[in-house]
Amino acid sequence: MTTVNEVVPVMDTAIGFPPMTTAVFIMLALAAFFLDLFSHRKDKPISLTSASLWSVFWIFISLVFAGFLYQTHGSEMASLFLTGYTLEKVLSVDNLFVFMAIFAWFKIPQNLRHRVLFWGIVGAVVFRMIFVAIGTGLLAFGPWVEIAFAAIVIWTAVMMLKSGGDDADEEEDYTNHFANRVARKLFPTWPHLHGNRFFLTRPEVEAELKKPENKGVSIPAKGFYFATPLFLCVGVVEVSDVLFAFDSVPAVIAVSREPLIVYAAMIFAILGLRNMYFVLEALKQYLVHLEKAVIVLLFFIGGKLALNATNHIFNHGYGVSPNTSLLIVLAVLTVGIIASVMFPNKKDTDSNTETV
Repeated sequence: MTTVNEVVPVMDTAIGFPPMTTAVFIMLALAAFFLDLFSHRKDKPISLTSASLWSVFWIFISLVFAGFLYQTHGSEMASLFLTGYTLEKVLSVDNLFVFMAIFAWFKIPQNLRHRVLFWGIVGAVVFRMIFVAIGTGLLAFGPWVEIAFAAIVIWTAVMMLKSGGDDADEEEDYTNHFANRVARKLFPTWPHLHGNRFFLTRPEVEAELKKPENKGVSIPAKGFYFATPLFLCVGVVEVSDVLFAFDSVPAVIAVSREPLIVYAAMIFAILGLRNMYFVLEALKQYLVHLEKAVIVLLFFIGGKLALNATNHIFNHGYGVSPNTSLLIVLAVLTVGIIASVMFPNKKDTDSNTETV
């Protein structure tokens, strides 16, 4: 726990960068982005090895840009970039566990999660650009938004706790899903996953209605395109990332006021976030008690958001620092890993014994 009022002095580094530096950042980020997109074209689960190697690759790309800043603008600029990058990376860890909860909530299959995260990352890149461009002006409603989001995160943790991990055996019908009920008030929706499609046309939906399993499903009389649960999931991921930006953007801006430094630090951290997710997700398949650790972390994240919001409202001066947050995340994950090794799932153990 640390006092929020103890802020590191802001270094005014708004010196401006020559077009070459901006061009190098854009070309390096775009090249790495399209390389990642080309390498993950197919809808299939990403292995732990692949996700780990890609995570190392993204860190390497970030260090390359830091080296370029060191050579062209000196050690101070490189240090500010690395500080902002590390801070954004630490704060982004919270997003990963919320993404896990969102995918569990929507019951998105493993092979489709990369597709959702891809568009989530694209949205994050765009929204971070907007947030950085207008500074902290959008944070006027931050505390109240954070309180609402903290409640949602805690409620999600409670729902995961009640589910007991049995969601995978349930039918993928989203007719009564909360997100589907809300979305129906805004635009036409289809309550079933349909491959990797985000939208279905009316003729496609009418063809689906003729199938026996869709008996009783009704659709509105108007509208040509119908959103699937996969699109709703992307929307929730985007909203969660925007709300987390209320926390991370001011923190990185506190390191440097130079827009390129702030935005580059965020983008390189965000571009590696997707593969970091699959590292945790892959580990979750082998570590049977990791989901319980995720639930604990969701309660922690909700509490941290609430504490930060109430500090803005009541100015009590207390919050959770990024370093403390990282230590708590690592500690909880370590406990979950150790528990999985010491107390493996009995069902899985019996299954392996029968197989042998």
